[in-house]
Amino acid sequence: MISPAAPSRPSEEDLVELLSKLVSIDSSNPWLVPGGAGESGIARYMQAWLDELGVRSTVDEYAPERTNLLATVRGARPGPTLAINVHCDTVGYANWADLALTPRRDGERLVGLGAADNKAGCAVALLLLRALAAEAHSFAGTFAVAFVADEEGLSTGTERLLEDHEIDYCIVLEPFNFPSIIVEHQGFGWIDITVRGRAAHGSAPDKGVDAIIQIAEVLTRLHEHDDEVFGPTSTRLSGRTVFHASTIRGGTDYATYPSDASVGIEIGTQPGEHIADRLAEIDEILDIGRKRFPDLDASVTVRVERDPFFAEGHTPILDALRASALMQLGRTVEPSGVNAWTDAALMQNAGVPTVLLGPTGGNLHAPDEWVSIPDTLLLYNLLLGAIHIILA
Repeated sequence: MISPAAPSRPSEEDLVELLSKLVSIDSSNPWLVPGGAGESGIARYMQAWLDELGVRSTVDEYAPERTNLLATVRGARPGPTLAINVHCDTVGYANWADLALTPRRDGERLVGLGAADNKAGCAVALLLLRALAAEAHSFAGTFAVAFVADEEGLSTGTERLLEDHEIDYCIVLEPFNFPSIIVEHQGFGWIDITVRGRAAHGSAPDKGVDAIIQIAEVLTRLHEHDDEVFGPTSTRLSGRTVFHASTIRGGTDYATYPSDASVGIEIGTQPGEHIADRLAEIDEILDIGRKRFPDLDASVTVRVERDPFFAEGHTPILDALRASALMQLGRTVEPSGVNAWTDAALMQNAGVPTVLLGPTGGNLHAPDEWVSIPDTLLLYNLLLGAIHIILA
């Protein structure tokens, strides 16, 4: 374990040692992966690490194996509360189980499950707490880090955080295009479209209604909508509106007309839009489908929906980060957007001015996930400089 007496500015070796330990701790999300380890183990490790520093932290196991860790350092004078939100859960790793939890260095990269998403962010946050604990006499306000659960699932960790903690400003750490400062991103819906046909013997076309043929028509129209309506959105700051088919099922056997078929889709919403906009478009597509299949009997079910993120009231954070970038990188950075979704939307929509940034990484949610070690160190320096400005 990195010594609590280590200098506040970490070395590359410090970072690699701490990050490697975090990667080796299984924190796969049990909502995504039945039997996943959850966040309790990694939360307990990080709390023990902080205990050695004398940093106050609280473990909140709000459901079995679903755990948030909240750590705070209070300055010498009253001031705002600046929080970092960083999730400590990961996706599953069945397709590289023999290597995922064994971190390895490959040049300037650290490879392992969650190395970029989001163990590097956790390591940076821990090192920032160490630095701020040593400087508590010199700043105003409170620096807090919420190591939250379940971002890869239903984001219950951030929802729990927002129930009873007052935060003035928030920086969410996620691995997006370092050193870009993300100020908006898309929302999304996970939606099932189900078509009901009529089962019949395969030799009785006058009695059967083929639900699979009809769902194919719906998919074709959705694909056309994606090209014609979402294609032109590719120039938006948050990128092209997301659409793809995710799951499909239907039918019982070769000899029978399928009585039902269902397709699951993921579909995006741009800032200023809501899932109701997408549902209205899907209804129009179903109406078009009924011109070819008048008996098309379809239903639409929203399984999960999340609103987009659009930063507001965030100027003090943005200005501090840009000033720090000028000092650390020799240049300023421009606000940007992404087409993914993060807990930043929940923070901002709860009224907490929020921005998003993180280190460069690759192969997210896939074998050989990696994070840039130099960029992770730069992220630490960039954030520390911004924190000094905000909590001056």
